[in-house]
Amino acid sequence: MSFFVPVLKESGKLDEVHITVCVVGSRKISIDDDYCSGGWLKLAPNLTIYGFDADPDACEQANKDLTARQINWKEKHIPIALNNSIGSYPLYVTNQIACTSLYPPNSSYLTRFQQIISDSFKVDCTVEIETTTLDNYCEQQGIEEIDFLQVDVQGADLHILEGASLLLQRSVLAIQTEVEFSHLYINQPLFSDIDTFLRKNSFTLFDLVGCSRYPRACSPICSPERSGQLLWADAFYFRDLIRADITMQLKTPLQILKLACIADILGFPDYALELLEYLTINHADEPKYNFADVIIRSLSQVPELVERGLDFLPIIANIRHRLN
Repeated sequence: MSFFVPVLKESGKLDEVHITVCVVGSRKISIDDDYCSGGWLKLAPNLTIYGFDADPDACEQANKDLTARQINWKEKHIPIALNNSIGSYPLYVTNQIACTSLYPPNSSYLTRFQQIISDSFKVDCTVEIETTTLDNYCEQQGIEEIDFLQVDVQGADLHILEGASLLLQRSVLAIQTEVEFSHLYINQPLFSDIDTFLRKNSFTLFDLVGCSRYPRACSPICSPERSGQLLWADAFYFRDLIRADITMQLKTPLQILKLACIADILGFPDYALELLEYLTINHADEPKYNFADVIIRSLSQVPELVERGLDFLPIIANIRHRLN
Protein backbone atom coordinates (compact mmCIF):
# COMPACT_ATOMS: atom_id res chain seq x y z
CA MET A 1 0.00 0.00 0.00
CA SER A 2 1.49 3.29 -1.09
CA PHE A 3 1.87 5.92 1.61
CA PHE A 4 3.06 9.15 -0.05
CA VAL A 5 1.84 8.73 -3.63
CA PRO A 6 -1.87 9.41 -2.91
CA VAL A 7 -1.00 12.68 -1.15
CA LEU A 8 1.47 13.62 -3.89
CA LYS A 9 -1.24 13.11 -6.48
CA GLU A 10 -3.92 14.99 -4.53
CA SER A 11 -1.49 17.88 -4.16
CA GLY A 12 -0.90 18.05 -7.92
CA LYS A 13 2.77 17.14 -7.52
CA LEU A 14 2.48 14.29 -10.03
CA ASP A 15 0.62 16.16 -12.78
CA GLU A 16 3.78 16.36 -14.90
CA VAL A 17 5.26 13.01 -13.85
CA HIS A 18 4.85 9.99 -16.13
CA ILE A 19 6.19 6.60 -15.06
CA THR A 20 6.85 3.69 -17.42
CA VAL A 21 6.86 0.12 -16.12
CA CYS A 22 8.15 -2.92 -17.98
CA VAL A 23 7.21 -6.44 -16.89
CA VAL A 24 9.13 -9.29 -18.53
CA GLY A 25 7.26 -12.51 -17.94
CA SER A 26 3.92 -10.73 -17.69
CA ARG A 27 1.51 -13.67 -17.70
CA LYS A 28 -1.23 -12.84 -15.20
CA ILE A 29 -1.59 -15.93 -13.02
CA SER A 30 -2.97 -14.24 -9.90
CA ILE A 31 -4.36 -10.86 -8.84
CA ASP A 32 -0.87 -9.89 -7.68
CA ASP A 33 0.27 -10.04 -11.31
CA ASP A 34 -2.20 -7.29 -12.26
CA TYR A 35 -0.16 -4.15 -11.65
CA CYS A 36 -3.09 -1.78 -11.54
CA SER A 37 -4.95 -3.76 -8.91
CA GLY A 38 -2.38 -2.35 -6.49
CA GLY A 39 -0.56 0.88 -5.79
CA TRP A 40 0.43 1.55 -9.40
CA LEU A 41 -3.16 2.54 -10.16
CA LYS A 42 -2.59 5.73 -8.14
CA LEU A 43 -0.31 6.95 -10.96
CA ALA A 44 -2.96 6.63 -13.68
CA PRO A 45 -3.44 8.16 -16.17
CA ASN A 46 0.26 9.13 -16.19
CA LEU A 47 1.30 5.49 -16.36
CA THR A 48 2.50 3.19 -19.13
CA ILE A 49 2.96 -0.56 -18.69
CA TYR A 50 4.66 -2.81 -21.22
CA GLY A 51 4.32 -6.53 -20.63
CA PHE A 52 6.36 -9.17 -22.45
CA ASP A 53 5.61 -12.87 -22.50
CA ALA A 54 6.57 -15.70 -24.85
CA ASP A 55 2.99 -17.02 -24.76
CA PRO A 56 0.91 -15.21 -27.42
CA ASP A 57 -2.37 -16.53 -25.98
CA ALA A 58 -1.59 -15.05 -22.55
CA CYS A 59 -0.78 -11.67 -24.13
CA GLU A 60 -3.93 -11.71 -26.25
CA GLN A 61 -6.11 -12.48 -23.22
CA ALA A 62 -4.43 -9.77 -21.14
CA ASN A 63 -5.00 -7.18 -23.88
CA LYS A 64 -8.65 -8.23 -24.26
CA ASP A 65 -9.20 -7.88 -20.52
CA LEU A 66 -7.67 -4.40 -20.54
CA THR A 67 -9.95 -3.31 -23.38
CA ALA A 68 -13.01 -4.64 -21.54
CA ARG A 69 -12.01 -2.74 -18.40
CA GLN A 70 -11.72 0.57 -20.34
CA ILE A 71 -8.54 1.49 -18.49
CA ASN A 72 -7.37 5.09 -18.20
CA TRP A 73 -3.66 4.27 -18.43
CA LYS A 74 -1.62 2.77 -21.26
CA GLU A 75 -0.90 -0.95 -20.96
CA LYS A 76 0.14 -3.34 -23.69
CA HIS A 77 1.21 -6.98 -23.57
CA ILE A 78 3.62 -8.01 -26.31
CA PRO A 79 4.06 -11.68 -27.40
CA ILE A 80 7.83 -11.53 -27.73
CA ALA A 81 10.47 -13.63 -25.98
CA LEU A 82 13.31 -11.51 -24.61
CA ASN A 83 16.89 -12.63 -24.11
CA ASN A 84 20.41 -11.17 -24.17
CA SER A 85 20.72 -11.75 -27.92
CA ILE A 86 18.71 -11.99 -31.12
CA GLY A 87 18.35 -15.56 -32.33
CA SER A 88 16.51 -18.86 -32.17
CA TYR A 89 16.48 -20.86 -28.91
CA PRO A 90 14.65 -23.86 -27.44
CA LEU A 91 11.96 -23.11 -24.87
CA TYR A 92 11.36 -25.85 -22.31
CA VAL A 93 7.62 -25.92 -21.62
CA THR A 94 6.89 -27.53 -18.25
CA ASN A 95 3.86 -29.13 -16.56
CA GLN A 96 3.45 -25.98 -14.48
CA ILE A 97 3.52 -23.26 -17.11
CA ALA A 98 5.07 -20.81 -14.64
CA CYS A 99 8.23 -22.97 -14.60
CA THR A 100 8.77 -22.80 -18.39
CA SER A 101 12.27 -21.56 -19.23
CA LEU A 102 14.98 -21.07 -21.81
CA TYR A 103 17.00 -23.39 -19.58
CA PRO A 104 16.30 -27.13 -19.17
CA PRO A 105 15.17 -28.04 -15.64
CA ASN A 106 17.78 -29.69 -13.46
CA SER A 107 15.68 -32.83 -12.87
CA SER A 108 18.25 -34.84 -10.90
CA TYR A 109 18.52 -32.00 -8.37
CA LEU A 110 14.81 -31.15 -8.21
CA THR A 111 13.82 -34.75 -7.34
CA ARG A 112 15.65 -34.31 -4.03
CA PHE A 113 12.84 -31.99 -2.89
CA GLN A 114 9.15 -32.53 -2.29
CA GLN A 115 7.29 -34.04 -5.23
CA ILE A 116 5.15 -30.93 -5.75
CA ILE A 117 8.18 -28.97 -6.92
CA SER A 118 9.80 -31.68 -9.03
CA ASP A 119 6.49 -32.39 -10.81
CA SER A 120 6.05 -28.71 -11.65
CA PHE A 121 9.39 -28.63 -13.47
CA LYS A 122 8.82 -31.72 -15.64
CA VAL A 123 9.22 -30.86 -19.33
CA ASP A 124 6.03 -31.32 -21.33
CA CYS A 125 7.51 -30.29 -24.68
CA THR A 126 10.24 -28.21 -26.27
CA VAL A 127 9.56 -25.54 -28.89
CA GLU A 128 11.91 -23.31 -30.87
CA ILE A 129 11.31 -19.59 -30.38
CA GLU A 130 12.81 -16.37 -31.72
CA THR A 131 14.21 -13.95 -29.16
CA THR A 132 15.31 -10.34 -29.13
CA THR A 133 16.63 -7.94 -26.50
CA LEU A 134 14.71 -5.31 -24.59
CA ASP A 135 17.15 -2.67 -25.84
CA ASN A 136 16.55 -3.71 -29.44
CA TYR A 137 12.76 -3.76 -29.10
CA CYS A 138 12.63 -0.35 -27.41
CA GLU A 139 14.91 1.16 -30.04
CA GLN A 140 12.69 -0.15 -32.83
CA GLN A 141 9.52 1.11 -31.13
CA GLY A 142 10.91 4.48 -30.09
CA ILE A 143 10.61 3.73 -26.36
CA GLU A 144 13.23 5.92 -24.72
CA GLU A 145 12.61 5.31 -21.02
CA ILE A 146 11.77 2.47 -18.67
CA ASP A 147 11.57 3.64 -15.06
CA PHE A 148 10.83 0.34 -13.32
CA LEU A 149 11.75 -3.10 -14.65
CA GLN A 150 10.35 -6.36 -13.30
CA VAL A 151 11.80 -9.65 -14.53
CA ASP A 152 10.52 -13.17 -13.84
CA VAL A 153 11.60 -15.60 -16.55
CA GLN A 154 12.67 -18.69 -14.66
CA GLY A 155 16.43 -18.82 -14.63
CA ALA A 156 17.10 -16.49 -17.58
CA ASP A 157 16.59 -13.26 -15.63
CA LEU A 158 20.22 -12.19 -15.97
CA HIS A 159 19.90 -12.52 -19.75
CA ILE A 160 17.01 -10.04 -19.76
CA LEU A 161 19.04 -7.56 -17.71
CA GLU A 162 22.06 -7.96 -19.99
CA GLY A 163 19.84 -7.33 -22.99
CA ALA A 164 18.64 -4.08 -21.38
CA SER A 165 22.09 -2.61 -20.67
CA LEU A 166 21.41 0.63 -22.55
CA LEU A 167 18.11 1.15 -20.74
CA LEU A 168 19.78 0.45 -17.40
CA GLN A 169 22.30 3.19 -18.07
CA ARG A 170 19.80 5.64 -19.48
CA SER A 171 16.65 5.45 -17.39
CA VAL A 172 15.93 2.45 -15.14
CA LEU A 173 15.56 3.52 -11.50
CA ALA A 174 14.48 0.30 -9.80
CA ILE A 175 14.36 -3.42 -10.55
CA GLN A 176 12.45 -6.38 -9.19
CA THR A 177 13.85 -9.68 -10.39
CA GLU A 178 13.43 -13.30 -9.48
CA VAL A 179 16.66 -14.89 -8.25
CA GLU A 180 17.58 -18.50 -7.62
CA PHE A 181 20.11 -19.68 -5.07
CA SER A 182 20.61 -23.17 -6.47
CA HIS A 183 20.62 -24.62 -9.98
CA LEU A 184 16.93 -25.38 -10.55
CA TYR A 185 17.79 -25.19 -14.24
CA ILE A 186 20.95 -26.56 -15.80
CA ASN A 187 23.75 -23.97 -16.02
CA GLN A 188 21.46 -21.07 -15.11
CA PRO A 189 22.87 -17.86 -13.55
CA LEU A 190 22.30 -17.59 -9.81
CA PHE A 191 21.61 -14.76 -7.39
CA SER A 192 25.30 -13.97 -7.02
CA ASP A 193 25.63 -13.46 -10.78
CA ILE A 194 22.65 -11.10 -10.93
CA ASP A 195 23.77 -9.22 -7.82
CA THR A 196 27.26 -8.68 -9.23
CA PHE A 197 25.85 -7.46 -12.56
CA LEU A 198 23.42 -5.01 -10.98
CA ARG A 199 25.95 -3.65 -8.50
CA LYS A 200 28.30 -2.94 -11.39
CA ASN A 201 25.41 -0.96 -12.88
CA SER A 202 25.01 1.13 -9.69
CA PHE A 203 22.00 -0.66 -8.21
CA THR A 204 21.78 -1.56 -4.53
CA LEU A 205 19.96 -4.58 -3.09
CA PHE A 206 17.18 -3.48 -0.73
CA ASP A 207 15.33 -6.68 0.07
CA LEU A 208 14.57 -10.31 -0.73
CA VAL A 209 10.87 -11.17 -0.52
CA GLY A 210 8.72 -14.19 -1.24
CA CYS A 211 11.52 -16.47 -0.16
CA SER A 212 10.60 -20.02 -1.18
CA ARG A 213 11.97 -22.88 0.88
CA TYR A 214 11.45 -26.61 0.36
CA PRO A 215 12.39 -29.63 2.52
CA ARG A 216 14.10 -32.76 1.25
CA ALA A 217 11.85 -35.39 -0.31
CA CYS A 218 13.28 -38.15 1.86
CA SER A 219 12.53 -36.39 5.15
CA PRO A 220 9.22 -36.66 7.05
CA ILE A 221 10.34 -33.79 9.30
CA CYS A 222 11.52 -30.20 9.01
CA SER A 223 12.23 -27.40 11.43
CA PRO A 224 9.39 -24.99 12.33
CA GLU A 225 11.98 -22.20 12.19
CA ARG A 226 13.49 -23.25 8.86
CA SER A 227 11.08 -25.00 6.53
CA GLY A 228 13.74 -26.20 4.13
CA GLN A 229 16.40 -24.92 1.76
CA LEU A 230 16.05 -21.44 0.31
CA LEU A 231 15.65 -21.93 -3.46
CA TRP A 232 14.36 -18.66 -4.88
CA ALA A 233 13.04 -15.20 -4.02
CA ASP A 234 12.26 -11.81 -5.54
CA ALA A 235 15.08 -9.28 -5.18
CA PHE A 236 14.42 -5.53 -5.07
CA TYR A 237 17.14 -3.19 -6.31
CA PHE A 238 17.13 0.62 -6.29
CA ARG A 239 19.44 3.33 -7.45
CA ASP A 240 20.86 5.70 -4.84
CA LEU A 241 20.59 9.03 -6.65
CA ILE A 242 21.30 11.19 -3.60
CA ARG A 243 24.75 9.86 -2.76
CA ALA A 244 27.23 12.73 -2.66
CA ASP A 245 29.60 10.95 -5.06
CA ILE A 246 26.95 10.24 -7.71
CA THR A 247 27.20 12.45 -10.78
CA MET A 248 25.31 10.37 -13.37
CA GLN A 249 22.88 12.00 -15.77
CA LEU A 250 19.95 10.38 -13.94
CA LYS A 251 20.57 12.58 -10.88
CA THR A 252 17.85 15.12 -11.61
CA PRO A 253 14.96 16.27 -9.39
CA LEU A 254 12.43 14.61 -11.71
CA GLN A 255 14.17 11.24 -11.62
CA ILE A 256 14.56 11.42 -7.84
CA LEU A 257 10.83 12.13 -7.54
CA LYS A 258 10.07 9.15 -9.79
CA LEU A 259 12.35 7.01 -7.66
CA ALA A 260 10.49 8.14 -4.52
CA CYS A 261 7.14 7.16 -6.07
CA ILE A 262 8.41 3.75 -7.14
CA ALA A 263 9.95 3.08 -3.72
CA ASP A 264 6.68 4.06 -2.03
CA ILE A 265 4.56 1.82 -4.26
CA LEU A 266 6.91 -1.13 -3.74
CA GLY A 267 6.66 -0.82 0.04
CA PHE A 268 9.73 1.22 0.98
CA PRO A 269 8.17 4.43 2.40
CA ASP A 270 11.27 5.14 4.48
CA TYR A 271 13.36 5.47 1.32
CA ALA A 272 10.62 7.48 -0.37
CA LEU A 273 10.61 9.88 2.58
CA GLU A 274 14.39 10.28 2.47
CA LEU A 275 14.18 11.18 -1.22
CA LEU A 276 11.31 13.65 -0.71
CA GLU A 277 13.21 15.29 2.15
CA TYR A 278 16.32 15.59 -0.06
CA LEU A 279 14.31 17.27 -2.83
CA THR A 280 12.67 19.66 -0.35
CA ILE A 281 15.98 20.71 1.17
CA ASN A 282 17.93 20.97 -2.09
CA HIS A 283 15.41 21.88 -4.80
CA ALA A 284 12.48 23.63 -3.10
CA ASP A 285 13.31 26.86 -4.95
CA GLU A 286 11.27 25.17 -7.68
CA PRO A 287 7.83 24.95 -6.02
CA LYS A 288 7.02 21.63 -7.70
CA TYR A 289 9.88 20.03 -5.75
CA ASN A 290 8.88 21.45 -2.37
CA PHE A 291 7.30 18.50 -0.57
CA ALA A 292 7.18 19.91 2.97
CA ASP A 293 3.38 20.02 3.04
CA VAL A 294 3.13 16.57 1.45
CA ILE A 295 5.44 15.12 4.10
CA ILE A 296 3.44 16.73 6.94
CA ARG A 297 0.11 15.54 5.53
CA SER A 298 1.40 12.03 4.93
CA LEU A 299 2.96 11.61 8.37
CA SER A 300 -0.23 12.98 9.93
CA GLN A 301 -1.92 9.76 8.79
CA VAL A 302 -0.02 7.87 11.50
CA PRO A 303 -1.84 8.26 14.85
CA GLU A 304 1.23 7.27 16.87
CA LEU A 305 3.29 10.05 15.32
CA VAL A 306 0.54 12.61 15.83
CA GLU A 307 0.17 11.57 19.47
CA ARG A 308 3.92 11.99 20.04
CA GLY A 309 3.90 15.27 18.17
CA LEU A 310 5.22 15.74 14.65
CA ASP A 311 7.17 18.83 15.67
CA PHE A 312 9.58 16.66 17.62
CA LEU A 313 10.59 14.65 14.55
CA PRO A 314 14.02 15.62 13.18
CA ILE A 315 12.72 15.55 9.61
CA ILE A 316 10.12 18.20 10.45
CA ALA A 317 12.82 20.45 11.87
CA ASN A 318 14.75 20.02 8.62
CA ILE A 319 11.88 21.09 6.36
CA ARG A 320 9.79 23.41 8.56
CA HIS A 321 11.15 26.53 6.88
CA ARG A 322 9.80 25.19 3.56
CA LEU A 323 6.19 24.93 4.72
CA ASN A 324 3.70 27.03 2.75
